[in-house]
Amino acid sequence: METTLGEQLLLLSLDDKWGYEKEPATVAWAIAAASLVDLALAGRIEVTDEGVSVRDPAPLGVPSLDAALADIVGYDKPGKVKDWMHHLKKPAMSGATDGLVEKGLVRKETKKVLGLFPVRRYPEADGSAEASVRERLDEAVLRGETPGDRTAGLVALLHGAKLHKLVFPDGDARAVESRMAAIAQGQWASPAVRGIIDAAETALTATVATTVIGTVMGAN
Repeated sequence: METTLGEQLLLLSLDDKWGYEKEPATVAWAIAAASLVDLALAGRIEVTDEGVSVRDPAPLGVPSLDAALADIVGYDKPGKVKDWMHHLKKPAMSGATDGLVEKGLVRKETKKVLGLFPVRRYPEADGSAEASVRERLDEAVLRGETPGDRTAGLVALLHGAKLHKLVFPDGDARAVESRMAAIAQGQWASPAVRGIIDAAETALTATVATTVIGTVMGAN
């Protein structure tokens, strides 16, 4: 079953039994960046000196990605990758969630906390897609096999967002990070995709660092 990179990131972040998100703030930014990477891999956008530009406005037939592409097509001037990540964060997250529900991979459950506040959870309904994603990541990162473009793009997003432990909680952290960095920086991508990947990684790293600092200061 074909899933978007954003949907794959969300699958990796959801607790299978209870359906809550692990590291939700960071994952949301990664999913926003994933929309851009998916569009670049499909040949729809690229990064120029001015920002994100449209190469092909034709829809892909994927609602969440087509909505993102329409926003970029309709904008009157190129925007930076980081700006588009901010703009796409909420709709990309909703699109990934809706996509997983529609594909029957997770169930949508709404419960009330203290009998008052509704909270949505997305427990696993079909584990086949997540198992396939994890197997491809294992092959590329732990077994040293050459990844395909989409797997390499997913690795780059996970690496840029510092989400290594989301996939490899028990592995050798230094070795995992080193291998993921090598994949993220590899020569697998076309110039158009490479530009999006590099800009998304840079924006993710900066955004995640800011989020962490804000969380620590808020706790104090």
